[in-house]
Amino acid sequence: MMTREADRTAGMSAPQLYQEARDNVRSNDYKTARTYLEAVEARYPYSSFAQQSLIDQAYVNWKDNEPEKAVAVIDRFLRLYPSHPGTDYMLYLKGLVTFTPPSSYLRSLTGQDPSERDPKGLRQSYDAFNELIQRYPESRYTRDARQRLTWLVSTIADNEVNVAKYYYTRHAYVAAINRSQSVLKDFTGVAAAEPALYIMMKSYQQLGMADQANDAKRILDQNYPNSKYYEQGLEDSGGWFSWLNPSRVFN
Repeated sequence: MMTREADRTAGMSAPQLYQEARDNVRSNDYKTARTYLEAVEARYPYSSFAQQSLIDQAYVNWKDNEPEKAVAVIDRFLRLYPSHPGTDYMLYLKGLVTFTPPSSYLRSLTGQDPSERDPKGLRQSYDAFNELIQRYPESRYTRDARQRLTWLVSTIADNEVNVAKYYYTRHAYVAAINRSQSVLKDFTGVAAAEPALYIMMKSYQQLGMADQANDAKRILDQNYPNSKYYEQGLEDSGGWFSWLNPSRVFN
């Protein structure tokens, strides 16, 4: 038996299907819009409407709170049409879909710092915005992407420090050093560099590696004279990483 959705789209041309989809988007009926857009792609795969339908499917899935579906559509579009004029928009949209900074209200309820969350989505957002900036520096979306990237860089670097701190407090000093080094290597000019250097210094000291500890201390003193960490040490921030093993979600 044909479904109601199949009956609704039967016999319609690509322009008709696409127009119906657009009308439903304007009325915020994203589920119905998706039905028409998927029909365009399935029935007229070699038409220009099929390419545009993928762009709109990604947007519709995002607005319909289906981020995984949105990312899947975007990735398929980028794979099929890498030189399409809409590629910059799709990279920007992928960055938006995976860019999820918590609201100040949510933070007041949970007390959770955004850098203490699973950074997978943040890294996806970073990669998408960074690719957009590198490939399309003159795109209309690049300015906003740069602003969002600044927040992402700081947050991801803070996350690396949180994980390094976790490993240090559990005597996994080599792992703590590796995480701290990633902050210094991958991110420049971030505040997280100061605690990263301190964790490196302390970890090398615990391992009995005096030369490396002295090198880390020298760099710390050069860049952060009278660092606050000499006095306060690695205080527990009380975040969820203090009890959740990050090796299961941060690798």
